[in-house]
Amino acid sequence: MEAELAMLAASGATTLVGLMVSESWTQARERLTRFLTRRRAGEGAEDELQASSEELGRARAAGEEGAAAEVEAQWRRRLLDVLQEDQGAAAELRELLAELEPLVPRTVVAGGVHHGPGFQGAHIHGGITFTVPSAPPEGPAARPDQVPALTVRFSNRTAELGLLDEALGAAGPVRGRAPVGVGVLDGLPGVGKSAMARRWADTARELFPDGQLYVDFAGLRGRSNGADVSEALAMLLRSLRVKDDCIPPSLAERTALYRSHSADRRLLLVLDDVSQPAQVRALIPKGPGSAVLATSQRRLGELALDGARLIPLKPLDAAGGLALLADRLGDAAVAAEPAAATRLVALCGGLPVALQIVAARLLVDDGLTMADLVEELADETRRLTGMALPDTWPEGGHQDPEGGHQDEEHSVSAVLDSSYRLLAPEAARLYRLLGWLPTGTFDAGVAAAAARLDTASAKRLLGTLVTACLLERTRENRYRVHDLVRLHARERATREEEPGEERAVTERVATHYLVLAALADRALRRDRLRIADLSTLLSDAADPFAAADGPSPLEWLDAERFAILAVLRAGARHGLHHLVWPLAEAFTVLFLHRRYLTAWKESLDLGAQAAAAAAAAARTAEEVAQAAQAEARLRSLLSRPLTDLGELGRAEAELQTAAARSEVTDHLVLRASVNEFLGRYLDHVDPERAVTAYRASLDLNTRAGEDRGAAIAAYFLGCALDARGDHAHALETLRGAREDLLNRPEPDRRMAARVLVAIGNALAHQGETEEAVRALQDAAQTLHDIEATHYEAQALVALADIAERAGDREEELRAWLSRALEIHEKGGSREADGLRRRLADLDG
Repeated sequence: MEAELAMLAASGATTLVGLMVSESWTQARERLTRFLTRRRAGEGAEDELQASSEELGRARAAGEEGAAAEVEAQWRRRLLDVLQEDQGAAAELRELLAELEPLVPRTVVAGGVHHGPGFQGAHIHGGITFTVPSAPPEGPAARPDQVPALTVRFSNRTAELGLLDEALGAAGPVRGRAPVGVGVLDGLPGVGKSAMARRWADTARELFPDGQLYVDFAGLRGRSNGADVSEALAMLLRSLRVKDDCIPPSLAERTALYRSHSADRRLLLVLDDVSQPAQVRALIPKGPGSAVLATSQRRLGELALDGARLIPLKPLDAAGGLALLADRLGDAAVAAEPAAATRLVALCGGLPVALQIVAARLLVDDGLTMADLVEELADETRRLTGMALPDTWPEGGHQDPEGGHQDEEHSVSAVLDSSYRLLAPEAARLYRLLGWLPTGTFDAGVAAAAARLDTASAKRLLGTLVTACLLERTRENRYRVHDLVRLHARERATREEEPGEERAVTERVATHYLVLAALADRALRRDRLRIADLSTLLSDAADPFAAADGPSPLEWLDAERFAILAVLRAGARHGLHHLVWPLAEAFTVLFLHRRYLTAWKESLDLGAQAAAAAAAAARTAEEVAQAAQAEARLRSLLSRPLTDLGELGRAEAELQTAAARSEVTDHLVLRASVNEFLGRYLDHVDPERAVTAYRASLDLNTRAGEDRGAAIAAYFLGCALDARGDHAHALETLRGAREDLLNRPEPDRRMAARVLVAIGNALAHQGETEEAVRALQDAAQTLHDIEATHYEAQALVALADIAERAGDREEELRAWLSRALEIHEKGGSREADGLRRRLADLDG
């Protein structure tokens, strides 16, 4: 490595000395100064360079032939010091020398090319013929070919390459002239935009007989007032063989000259890493059939006004990610560990830069297996650290998946940093805080809560992040953040935000969801038992579900169930017990309508633990009493999904704890509810005791004046009486319960329909088949209309049972079982297997 740096320093010194005596020195000095002043040892670099140039000029005028060697030796040492001190300088110096190479004076000797001043003023002996051209050749015969080559195998992106063919390669004539096509590839940093642009340029070579030009705006970044565009135009003009002294100083004049020189050529111009539409517009060549292909880490929607084809690049899917790994590691390596390879693609989120880096780690470390790497990356706290190459990776020797050389560490974090650093402070802060969101998909309201912004400001900043390709806006007007981007944002937040801010963000987001979940809960049923007193929290809250065009509360809860679960987990992790248990209580209304048993179980488990923790931390007797009541309520509710999942032992334990907590309170309705849930558990293990529990619930509700609770207890009592064969008594009890539920000021259609299912079952048990079928069909239709799908399935299965016993209604039987199966499959119920077998028996 030391030898390579010495050679690079020597090459740089030779080029530098050659430029010092050329007409291009002023321009070259500016670029060299920028290179040096970015380093710690670069102070006074411009003066130092000018002093060397003047010294060399004086020595040449005096005929001191050794001066060039002395200056060159001085700068060789100087550059070597810079390279040894800064690991990223090597790659940058190579690129700089490549850019400066056309400016170095050339002396042609015996068919070769000598760079620099070595033959100026020297004596040539031996009959050697030589010429010194006054300028490089000009005109169409000089065919530039500047697009960098891909150094890795390219795979995937077939559809996107086809779009580029359509937009840039197959344009037909317009009024006798082929149009100039413009295509823009945008997407996340590291998604492979540059690699794809270079791949298409290579395959489209024959379409552009006058050559391919290339500008990397990353190297021109930071210049203001159009200076980057002006410099890019100068580069392009030199590539088209315009002399330096013929390049005008103003942007407008350079633009006009560029159009003139490109007018009779069919060129492809590849612009890498543009950040503004103006960087593309000013460089569009004039030649018919020419094309511009730009890559950007921003959404440059304004270019659509210029007819540009905007092509977003998404991360690779599972198959594409596996193909990339196979390209890098070999088919055999992927085939040897297929499960680990698939998981590796998922952990990388299909992002090519991440897949490239993990592939490189596997290639470099012979002892590292895919399974080892999967285990390491499965831990979110270690994932980004694991997506980096060792510090010993050779400088300048790794080409990143975007096609350029990374000047910093070879890591996903470094790639994402390149976009993050360009964000304005407000947008950067929101980006950081989004990393702490418990969920990767959210709406503007959640973002506003997280950052303590009004919704309009949040939407504006979210739009900035979408434009920067750091967020994706979905069709539902929500936002999605890639997993690795979320981890990067979290990494930046941990470094830059104040201690405790993560907990504060979680608290604000949890409060936001609690308000909305509580409003949805009340929109679905206002007179349900609730322990949490949220009157103060909800007093000033706008109710979106009350609006005429507002969302359905049930559909909103269903759409947000994964997010709410994530918020509950994050709240529990941060000890936000005062928010976790009320949110779990409000959230349970979803599961009363749609039986996602595993999710219901987890949410209630988190809520019950939070209530217990709140009781332990309570400071007043009132706080202790409320937390104990909350724990009793949530543990009794928890017995329901546990029972349905077959975890009867745990359901019993939860009910015992709930009973113990409720018995020490004077909350009669809570005690009645716990007895109701106890009865529902006992239905499975001891039906006689279940009747006793339901009667106790009915008595407690009646004493408390809770008419709805009494009607519900009567419903379950009627079911228990029917189960033990007392059908007449059961029907009397059930009909009374249904009447009470329908005659309330706010009729309870859901519970009344459930009672009608029980009435249909009792009628069937008494042999009144036709009346039973009518009752069950009416109940199923009502439950379908109000989206209480779990209980709809119960009615449908009861109808199927009657049809099977009677041996008729075959078509209806099949339809009833199919719909019930659909409901149970969606809810993850164990009953789905039995329904599939029944349908298979019908087919058999």
